[in-house]
Amino acid sequence: MSINYIIARNFRKNIKNYYLYVFALVFSVALYFAFVTLQFDPALEEIKGSIKGEAAIKAGSVLLIAIVTVFLLYANKLFIKRRSKEIGLYQLTGLTKQRIFRILSAENSILYCGSLVIGIFIGFSFSRLVAMVLFKITNVKTSTTLQFSTNALIQTVIVFLIIFLLILLMNYIYIQRQSILSLFRVQSSTEETVKRVTLNEMVVGLFGIALILTGYYISTRLFSGHFNSVNQLVLAMITILGSVILGTYLFYRGSVRFIFYLIRRQKGGYLNIREVLSLSSIMFRMKSNAILLTVITTVSALAIGLLSLSYISYYSAEKMAKSDSPADFSIVNEQDAEQFKQSLSDQGIGYKETRIDVIRSIADLSQIIDISMDNVILKPDQAEVSVVSAKDVENVQLAEDEMLMAGFSDMLKSMFSYKGSGPVQFHGLQKTISQQLVGLKKESIVSWPFAHGRMPIAIVSDATFEQLKQDLDPQLQAKFTTYFGIDITNRKQLEEADKIFQTLPPGDERFSNQSQLESTNEQKQMMGLIMFIVGFLGLTFLITSGCILYFKQMDEGEEEKPSFTILRKLGFTQGDLLSGVQIKQLFNFGIPLIIGLSHSYFAVKSGWFMFGTELWTPMFLVMLLYTALYSIFGILSVIYYKKIIRTAL
Repeated sequence: MSINYIIARNFRKNIKNYYLYVFALVFSVALYFAFVTLQFDPALEEIKGSIKGEAAIKAGSVLLIAIVTVFLLYANKLFIKRRSKEIGLYQLTGLTKQRIFRILSAENSILYCGSLVIGIFIGFSFSRLVAMVLFKITNVKTSTTLQFSTNALIQTVIVFLIIFLLILLMNYIYIQRQSILSLFRVQSSTEETVKRVTLNEMVVGLFGIALILTGYYISTRLFSGHFNSVNQLVLAMITILGSVILGTYLFYRGSVRFIFYLIRRQKGGYLNIREVLSLSSIMFRMKSNAILLTVITTVSALAIGLLSLSYISYYSAEKMAKSDSPADFSIVNEQDAEQFKQSLSDQGIGYKETRIDVIRSIADLSQIIDISMDNVILKPDQAEVSVVSAKDVENVQLAEDEMLMAGFSDMLKSMFSYKGSGPVQFHGLQKTISQQLVGLKKESIVSWPFAHGRMPIAIVSDATFEQLKQDLDPQLQAKFTTYFGIDITNRKQLEEADKIFQTLPPGDERFSNQSQLESTNEQKQMMGLIMFIVGFLGLTFLITSGCILYFKQMDEGEEEKPSFTILRKLGFTQGDLLSGVQIKQLFNFGIPLIIGLSHSYFAVKSGWFMFGTELWTPMFLVMLLYTALYSIFGILSVIYYKKIIRTAL
């Protein structure tokens, strides 16, 4: 019997066990090739020039390589352990370790090269679709064609050749280190099956849950004023990260076993067949997989959290642009405003103009504001505040001693706690004017250059405004003192008006003319690219981690096949066994998913307001999509177990 015959025979025999591994490998190659092709796509030049898209994609490709490498090395480790008895039999028949390594290397070469070719072809076929998705998300209007990139091909081949060499090195070290006896014991020792829950495990389990809850609690207080300095804030973030990760590990190490132990004890040890196949199996296997599950849960939470935050920014782009520029076009000087209005009239574009005079004054806000962070720029008793008259603001009527404050963002509310009422004093050069705050408005009145430091502006009565205007401190006044807002009457002409607006002078760095449409597009381009890259990486990790859990279930299924045979001989039906397996897979895939979703929820909830104005819809959409894709691997595991149960007799 020649080595070539052994290679061909083993390849045919094991191909049925490699189908998902081949799928994951092909998927990884296709995803990477399509991703790298974007770097060399000429149609990407618009994004490259505007928001450093090329650098972002290169950084994403590096992370993609890391995810794929770890996955392929881990998957190879699982499969070579499954073939440990086969390797031991080869040694018993007289084959040297070098020849065994050659056999395995030849099989891997056929499998790997075939998957590489197929993956590159699929990646090439879908590269144009990937580019179109990117351009759609970033709102870039350009065309792209299906082009084969030689540079992308070379880069893909080099990357996966290096990964393949690492796989061969791993196999060589494994074969050299294992003795014949140890090879026949590998599978039986891969899972820890301690059947007794000790007191130490109970303590560890409770401590793990306590650590996770502690991290969650601190995250809810992160930006609520409980931490009064940057150092305290950084320390709190490190504490959250450490406690949640360690707590997750201890949860898998002891909490799951402890919880299921309590359930068994409550039932007095009398479990039906479904509970035996689900609770008992997980109790005896979850502990040995604690590190793997911790990594999967942590990275899943990271992927969900980053994707949620980027989608929050993307989803909130229009509202954030409106917050910075309340009108379609905000102009900082009269000359530019007159030029723009004349151009609109020449083109027959109808518009509505808003003029608001803005002054600045020193105000004592100490009675209506609490500072949640030390060493901030704002001093409550000497705050520089922009002031406008109530007559310039629609639907606002104020008495002479009353005032409102407008232009609150969610991030601002987290750093400064404004009361809805209280006394405020404005200090001019000669006199002090007392006002009574009667309410807060979230809507912006003027564009951000007129609001000092993007802080809320004060709305006072016209009489008070005139008094402040007569007692101004010239050193406080901004370069421009009148805000010009232009709203287009016919929304269909907005893009045409924006093209005219782009011909205006840009202003200077601090006081620039603002276009809502332009700000929205810039925000969507920036966050759309980030969302695209994070989504790409998240999808890759989702597929790879799902495959790893599926591989583990394949191993467990093969080990439990003798038990299924015994249970079938005792009279249990396929339906009885399958119902228990379904509950088991619900726990196996559901526990990491639920913990990951929980981690990401508290992470996003603690600081989402820094990224946008909407929380629930973007976050729930991301979580729902991730859950749906993740559940596919649980369903595949049930189908695989169904085949094992069917062949148990």
